[in-house]
Amino acid sequence: MSQEVPLSAPLDELLDAAKARYDVRFEPVTIGGVTLQILQIADLEALVDRLAKRTGAGPIELPYWAKIWPASMLLGHFLTHLDPGQGRTLIEIGAGVGICGLFAAAQGFHALITDIHPDALLFSKINILHNGLGDRADVARADFSADRLGRRFDVILGSEVLYLENIYRGLLKFLLAHIGTAPDAEVVLAKDFTRRASKFLGPAEKEFQVAERVIGYKENNPENGEPERKLCQVYRMRPRKQI
Repeated sequence: MSQEVPLSAPLDELLDAAKARYDVRFEPVTIGGVTLQILQIADLEALVDRLAKRTGAGPIELPYWAKIWPASMLLGHFLTHLDPGQGRTLIEIGAGVGICGLFAAAQGFHALITDIHPDALLFSKINILHNGLGDRADVARADFSADRLGRRFDVILGSEVLYLENIYRGLLKFLLAHIGTAPDAEVVLAKDFTRRASKFLGPAEKEFQVAERVIGYKENNPENGEPERKLCQVYRMRPRKQI
């Protein structure tokens, strides 16, 4: 979809553009004692049903970008252990609505929130402006499997970006091209434990020192509402070589 309103437009114009395409509402999200108002599609399941009926037997472009994944929330909590320092920079890749980048900016990082879907960038920019984070956060289109932004960052974040094996090589090259030169620069990736990523970790460990942490959480089963224990993996990666 082409973006009808430039992302440099005022908040009210951006919000009108989102409302023209979706039934939306702001919902509070709290991480580490900080609450932000996040623009969400009001009924994501109903939207998927409408898309299915509209496309019939054809392929459906599911709005994965609009969902707040558990890995994003856990990565947001993990951020509270990172020091934003004086002007430390951060990029979130495959950001969707920008949960991690938004909370990083609220914590004090200078954050760039990136995605390839124009509506994800629209929602992220609205969330930035609505929460008063315009001085510390911005958005940009970036394909983390191919693009080069010509910048390096102190922290690179990504949640659920390891879902396709065919992008692993491009992703690794992107990380190496954009990780900063400071000794404490690092990549932090989070994913659901059931998503295997051994074909990424093997090559990654040749370029980065990788520390893994497994975090448990509970999520209600959508069918019966009962809480289920699940696991998320967080990888902290620091370059082995001085850039």
